[in-house]
Amino acid sequence: MRIVSLQPSISITLAQLGRLDALTACTKYCLDAVPELRGHNLHVISDSWTAKTEEILATQPDLVIASVPYRMESLANILKASVPVLTLSPSSLADIDMDTRLLAGLVHAVDSGESLVEKMQSEISSVKQRIVDGGLYAPLVYCEEWGKPLIHSQEWVAELVEIAGGKFLGKPGTTTTADAIAVAAPDVLLFAWCGAGDRVPLERVIAQRGWENMQAVRNRRVFCIPDEMLNTPAINLLDGLACICAALHPDEFVAPQKLRQVK
Repeated sequence: MRIVSLQPSISITLAQLGRLDALTACTKYCLDAVPELRGHNLHVISDSWTAKTEEILATQPDLVIASVPYRMESLANILKASVPVLTLSPSSLADIDMDTRLLAGLVHAVDSGESLVEKMQSEISSVKQRIVDGGLYAPLVYCEEWGKPLIHSQEWVAELVEIAGGKFLGKPGTTTTADAIAVAAPDVLLFAWCGAGDRVPLERVIAQRGWENMQAVRNRRVFCIPDEMLNTPAINLLDGLACICAALHPDEFVAPQKLRQVK
């Protein structure tokens, strides 16, 4: 099978399944997420947001797999390629498990897919039990996926916050305002901007929004979590969960190196 992967989450999952050999093309973001792909001599093409019909067809794929986020014009171009297309759009952790099993079935790696799902579920269960056993309090958490406009993180991130013993502020995936967040007075601020990696300018954001007197800011409970750990629906969400746990319960969980705290 010759698969075109238009999102890092797809390539990450295929790597975990041991089936990178099924890929004929991927995006530059896939190369960043799965460095070993650089040695596979793959076509590098645009993603689900910018894909063009011509570049997809040039790779002569048997299957194109795309995933959120989508731009309607690009999705139309993907469909115009007249090859089988699988478009994934997970919302929850359960959806991500289902997509993992689906991809595993497509590349004849069902057992590996089940093991991958079991690994995620086992680590999540372990965290839940640790929260219960420790009797840890539930801080109110604002988690931001984008800053202009302010957008609450997605549903699976809200689930991760709850798993880590927190209370997710707001409705996942919706817009909000700086004033609304200030009034809500969250205990912890988490930033994971799409496409920004770990480069969210925490100090500047606080100053621009007039948040200097918020309790979370005064207590230095303001963090940047690398984009790929929260916004890429694959096994790497476990790294995001580790970051959330450390941000919410610093006395109980060791902070991963990539978790950045406001100065």
